[in-house]
Amino acid sequence: MGDDVGLVGRDGQLDLLRRLLTGPRSQGSAVLLRGAPGIGKTALLAETAALAGQLGYRVLSTSGVEAESDIPYAGLQLVLRPLDAAAAELAAPHRQALDTALGHAEAGVPDVFLVGLAVLNLLADAAAVAPVLVLADDVQWLDDATAGVLAFVARRIGTEPVVIVGAARDGYRSRLNPDELTSVVLDPLDDGQATELLADRAPGLRPGAHRRLLAEAAGNPLALTELSRTLGASADPHISRLPLTERLERAFTDRLETLPDSTRGLLRIAALDDSPSLPEIYRATREFTGAAAGAADLDPAVRARLVQVVGTELRFGHPLMRSAIHQTMPAAVRHAAHAALAAVLDADPDRRTRHRAAAADGPDETVAAALEDAAHRAARRGGIAAAVTALEQAAALSEDAGHRAERLLRAADFAAELGRPETVTRLLDQALTGPLSRRQHATVVWLRGSFDEGLRSHSSGAISLTALAEEMAAEDPALALRILWSAAQLCFWSDPGPDGRRRILLAVERMELDELDPWRLAICAYAAPVERGGYVLDRARHVVPVVPKEGDDGRAYRMLSTATLLAGGFDLTRAFSAAGGAPLRAQGRLGLLARTVGADAWSALVVGDLGAAIAATEESRRLARETSQTMMYGLMTATAAKLAALRGEEDAALRLAGEAEEIGLPVGARPVLATASAARGLAALGAGRFEEAFGHFRRLHDPADPAFQVALRLTTVGDLVDAAAHCGRSADVRPVVAELEEVAAVTPAPVLHADLRLVRAVLAADEDAEPLFAAALGADLSAWPLTRARTHLAFGEWLRRRRRSVESRDHLRAARDMYDALGAIPWGEKARRELRAAGETSRRRAPDARDRLTAHELQIVQLAAEGLTNREIGQRLYLSHRTVSSHLHRIFPKLGVVSRAELRTVVSTLR
Repeated sequence: MGDDVGLVGRDGQLDLLRRLLTGPRSQGSAVLLRGAPGIGKTALLAETAALAGQLGYRVLSTSGVEAESDIPYAGLQLVLRPLDAAAAELAAPHRQALDTALGHAEAGVPDVFLVGLAVLNLLADAAAVAPVLVLADDVQWLDDATAGVLAFVARRIGTEPVVIVGAARDGYRSRLNPDELTSVVLDPLDDGQATELLADRAPGLRPGAHRRLLAEAAGNPLALTELSRTLGASADPHISRLPLTERLERAFTDRLETLPDSTRGLLRIAALDDSPSLPEIYRATREFTGAAAGAADLDPAVRARLVQVVGTELRFGHPLMRSAIHQTMPAAVRHAAHAALAAVLDADPDRRTRHRAAAADGPDETVAAALEDAAHRAARRGGIAAAVTALEQAAALSEDAGHRAERLLRAADFAAELGRPETVTRLLDQALTGPLSRRQHATVVWLRGSFDEGLRSHSSGAISLTALAEEMAAEDPALALRILWSAAQLCFWSDPGPDGRRRILLAVERMELDELDPWRLAICAYAAPVERGGYVLDRARHVVPVVPKEGDDGRAYRMLSTATLLAGGFDLTRAFSAAGGAPLRAQGRLGLLARTVGADAWSALVVGDLGAAIAATEESRRLARETSQTMMYGLMTATAAKLAALRGEEDAALRLAGEAEEIGLPVGARPVLATASAARGLAALGAGRFEEAFGHFRRLHDPADPAFQVALRLTTVGDLVDAAAHCGRSADVRPVVAELEEVAAVTPAPVLHADLRLVRAVLAADEDAEPLFAAALGADLSAWPLTRARTHLAFGEWLRRRRRSVESRDHLRAARDMYDALGAIPWGEKARRELRAAGETSRRRAPDARDRLTAHELQIVQLAAEGLTNREIGQRLYLSHRTVSSHLHRIFPKLGVVSRAELRTVVSTLR
């Protein structure tokens, strides 16, 4: 049934699927078949399942149903039903998340990523016994939660014996379409293939009818079969002008009209039901028609090949059959059928409510309230998409204008959480068609800026948001604080100017917030990282990072990590990032985790812990992409470019910087452009192109340049002066340094003060330089190894150029060894060249783990060296424990080690 109309013309796709199933069992893969209705997708899935069964695969399957697309995890339940017993063996957090998602338990809202990790481990454990094939038909109608889980799994099965094959109609949005899926488009059959199919299915066609059918079916296998049944049956000349899908639906409804009334009534109920249960369909049909309903009434539809019975379930031969029946029902009949279904669903209140809503022909506050309750129940299970739909329906049925607006705004808030700007815009536009309170209007304005860090949505940006927060401060302080936080974040991503920043500061300082309140400190840091830097760092040091209590979402530590980063307290940032990341990992809140890990990555890079920075940057970048945070992905891509430049990987640095700029330039995302420009500068500096490097670094200190960012520029003065000194542009940077000296008088940012001690020496006259170099090295630089190495190198160069070669060697040797240990390869090589010029030969740098491993492998190695088990590493990185084991199996030979004890020794050299 369904698309099962033969496999004529599908040899290429069959060969691809066969190769996936017969390829190396250590490689997972995912494929999405795309094509028009009836093109043969289901036939290919059925053939794949049959072949997999012959090869010893365990086959798990699901199918999207339009009527079930708003039921959270409806599709996932079908996939996991054969694995129920194994689910009991999952780790407690994963078992609880899965039970909650599937409605078996009541608990806190499970994040879809935590559910995804539970499913990944279930599949990996099953695949350890026999390879697993997961089939998903009609993906376009899978509920959003199930599609999200399958997409999550598809991205992580590269080393598992798991194959995922999905099928979706063209033209439908689906989350099951990440880069890691191979997309296979099923084209229409050519005339020869269509003729072959017709010879099998309709051998008695006359030549004229054969030609007409070939033309009307347009190579669609289902059309060739179905239209051959009805060809010539209709005298309507306009039918052939309809789109193919409508012609197929007309063919199905023509067959429907030949059935008895009792059968048509039963099929109408079945078409609207969101369950295939025959007993339920029979009960609702009796309610609908007032007459008995049973197997005898169903038989004519089975004989007409409209439906089939599998056990106690009814299945339509093709989804078009269901939609054709639905569309031909008069509104009054459709309402009555929904009412009949609602009447027999007492045991399932949420489904009953959905059918009551569909049966309503006007506003009904009772049903609207029930839908709102159902929305909140769906959200508690992680069904955020279902909550959006239910709340929008509740709004449509609301009798009170205030309730209608509130439900639309709540739906928009949920849609923002899902990352769907088009849905948010539509819901807010609906809300604006009615009267809104001041608070509701403020919520509309705020939600419009929920995407791309507000860069695309707020015409007047931070200033308008601040005014809005000020208006709401007395009426709704919590909302006012959230709006003000959005305004402060815009100060990071754009620049409202000094007046805008001061207004934000005044607004937050007028709020009755504790001195140590993370919201207050973060808003101050974002709005005024220089003026309030000392205040933020002083208060933050009174917060001792600890392991958060159960139920703590880590928000405080997450906000403090970014606040201290902007204030220049990178040691605090890393401590807060570690504390805030733990609960976010446990809860599966990967969107927030991307930002927390990103703060750690940036801090590790600045201080020179490149091993940690490489791993954290890779994770943050991957999570930002996975959670659709475009600007954050751009920032971490630029950060990866800086790391590549420091490592001497110039081609990668320039490629990554270009990718980041493509994201940041259209919206003027200053931190993205600043970091990308710094990456280009470092790449040029490492290659000895000093004039070019100077140009890139100078951009970060020009307020008129889109790469100017008030906080991030404070980490680049040493690079700017280094480039200037080597290309004769020292005079050009003195005004910048003088300005930053004034900044340093205001803020205690440690990296700025460390860099200024160095650049004072580099720019000083000969008679003044030496004591300044000594002062720079005499400061406590234990937390700033990169700055210390740069200072030794600069002092060594200065001494050698004044023919004090013997004295220079100690500093150049120290710089070489420090740069080698940090992994800053071009600068280590520069120290070697200077040493040779000073008369000392120098050994070559020995490659370390950072040279031999990918960023992902490096992260796994670091966690393994900390003593974490494979399962614990998998939980941290959202991988299956078997994938971690596979990675380590490949990593050990790369590093020449045979045990975790040896691994710890290797990793210890990176710190």
